[in-house]
Amino acid sequence: MCESSSSTDDDFEMELEEGAAAVVIINTKQRICWVHIVNKLREKYVFCVAYLATGNSFRSIGFSFRIGFNTVQNIVQEVCEAIWEILSPIVMPNPTEQFWKKVSQRFEHIWNFPNCSGAIDGKHINIRFHRLHVGFYGRNSDGNVFAKSTLGKLLENKKLNVPADTPLTENERNLPYTIVGDEAFLLKTYLLRPYSRNSIGGNEENKIFNYILSRTRRVVENSFGILIARWRVSTRYFEVQPTMVDSIVLACCCLHNMLYSNEDVPPDTTSYNKVNSGLTDIGGSRRNVTQRSFYVREKF
Repeated sequence: MCESSSSTDDDFEMELEEGAAAVVIINTKQRICWVHIVNKLREKYVFCVAYLATGNSFRSIGFSFRIGFNTVQNIVQEVCEAIWEILSPIVMPNPTEQFWKKVSQRFEHIWNFPNCSGAIDGKHINIRFHRLHVGFYGRNSDGNVFAKSTLGKLLENKKLNVPADTPLTENERNLPYTIVGDEAFLLKTYLLRPYSRNSIGGNEENKIFNYILSRTRRVVENSFGILIARWRVSTRYFEVQPTMVDSIVLACCCLHNMLYSNEDVPPDTTSYNKVNSGLTDIGGSRRNVTQRSFYVREKF
């Protein structure tokens, strides 16, 4: 414990490296106390990253660092919550209209899919004796989870700064910006899914549409693969409470986005095995869709 100093020396501010996202401000005569605080914060960050990156148990990490496994669990939860609270506004800011347009241009340039502003998919996360998606239990389909999510509600209510409808080519009718998903999702004007097998028999245009859509949505499958390769904790069963699983997954996504902006840190994909992955596909759901949704898909 450090005593307070009555010195009038100027205060100074020091920061940890970007990943830790912690700031300590103290008096110049308390440098030793500052170093002690920083070391403690670094240790906590190391424990948490070791757990997320290796997927080893709390007991195993506790043995490695000579601390109790309950202490490791508490540290992991604390740091994961801090990572989400501090990093999410930086690496996952609210999208703007310019952002959607930029993403759409890249999708059209790389995948030849105009007015596409993203790809969506859902995965189960395995918990011992439970199967859970972040915030939703395994009995829910991709479509049900998406419909109840904040993202789904914002898109449904047109409150996500999505640009106004734009024609695919000149002199054609305006069509909405969309995201693409697999057959597990409900067809919407803003969410396109493949044609069913009954609709592609003898219809070459529908087959071509399915091929382009499936090729385009591979980006989200690749993203899941990279996420798992970097953060191996998702390859094993979680033996923690569901609320803590939420914090762990959100922290992994934040760190994934942070590392994505740094191309000098490639993931180790050589040992990634999708068969043994802790993330598994969620089944589909059958629901009624609007005629407007069919019309939009036909025009694409």
